[in-house]
Amino acid sequence: MKIAVSGKGGVGKTLVAGAMAHSFVRRGFKTIAIDADPSPNLALTLGVPLEEMRLITPISENKPLIESKTRTTYSGVYRLSFAVDDVISDFSVETPYGVNLVVMGTVKSVGSGCTCPANAVIRALLRHLIVEKDEAVVVDMEAGIEHLGRGTAKHVDTMLVVANPTIKSLEIARKIYRLAETTGIKQTFLVGNKIASKVEEDAVQRFAKTNNMALIDLVPFDMTVGQAEIQGRTPLENPETKAIRAIEEISRKLIQRE
Repeated sequence: MKIAVSGKGGVGKTLVAGAMAHSFVRRGFKTIAIDADPSPNLALTLGVPLEEMRLITPISENKPLIESKTRTTYSGVYRLSFAVDDVISDFSVETPYGVNLVVMGTVKSVGSGCTCPANAVIRALLRHLIVEKDEAVVVDMEAGIEHLGRGTAKHVDTMLVVANPTIKSLEIARKIYRLAETTGIKQTFLVGNKIASKVEEDAVQRFAKTNNMALIDLVPFDMTVGQAEIQGRTPLENPETKAIRAIEEISRKLIQRE
């Protein structure tokens, strides 16, 4: 399973990514989560204490690592081919919920012609994780999918586009959904999140049908999620809450499709 989770900021994609990664672990999958958001906080969702999360240096900001991988003896010239297995073993974080976390940091323009050393390392690492590793991989992306680039995104099995029941969120989801369809990704689904009423449920379903978007499921609004995050705790502490159970069901559906 190779899954990317995208959507407008604030729609809850990090919760979906984190709960889904944990769901795969519970089902026996060895799972890697990639935080590719420019403001990474997937670690908190996966139970890493705030103090420890602050100590994580994103791959994109790890200058000694980037230099060690790309440096040559020629000024202004760097390597494009190098191994990244050690990056995973040395810089992934073991989280309390059994998911290995890799924090990428900002991943802009990967695969679109940018040739800076940091992006060379990130591009190689993403490809290794998504294409070569025989594990479940869940990517928490920033809004849009351009930063993964066509050459890497096409190897993801599934794109989940998360949206709240507002027209702004749904319209951005529609744009991301259409863009995902052009990348060669096998399947793309809309996920309605924070659904608090039958009116909101109907609105998301109607939007999906009108715009020919496959709606895989709806995640209900859940007060316990907000309360946990306010208190600095992970919502995964309560696996039987409505939202976590709904994301667990999405995981089950995706596994059945494989």
